[in-house]
Amino acid sequence: MPFTLTVPEGLLSQQAQAQVFAGLTDALLDVADLTGNAFMTANIVGTINVLPRQHVLAGGTPVAAAFIELKLPEIALASAEAKQAFFEKAADVVERAAEGRLKREHIWSNIVYAPEGAWGIAGRSYTNAEFARAIQGAATAS
Repeated sequence: MPFTLTVPEGLLSQQAQAQVFAGLTDALLDVADLTGNAFMTANIVGTINVLPRQHVLAGGTPVAAAFIELKLPEIALASAEAKQAFFEKAADVVERAAEGRLKREHIWSNIVYAPEGAWGIAGRSYTNAEFARAIQGAATAS
């Protein structure tokens, strides 16, 4: 489940970037009720893009902002309540890490869903059913 976090230079320290990624991971696991699931935890991956300040824009002008994108299989976080809970937790994590250098209204999040069968891990394509079985198998093994 790749995260992409995009922020301008100077918004988050190196330590805060690591804290944000860990916090986003925990938020996703918590909202999906999968905390401790080895399969899910190992497959939450991502990148942190730190761009020059003038390359992070809102309303056409540079702004201290954070953009959080999460890519998931279609079956994950499908309910409106789960999405809302994730967005709230993700904004909390980023806002806290920015230590006052970021207005909450400048945190944008979105979820992109991979179509059925278009989720790949370690060179293997997973259908939604196979993905669910892998998650359940890891839960059973714990």
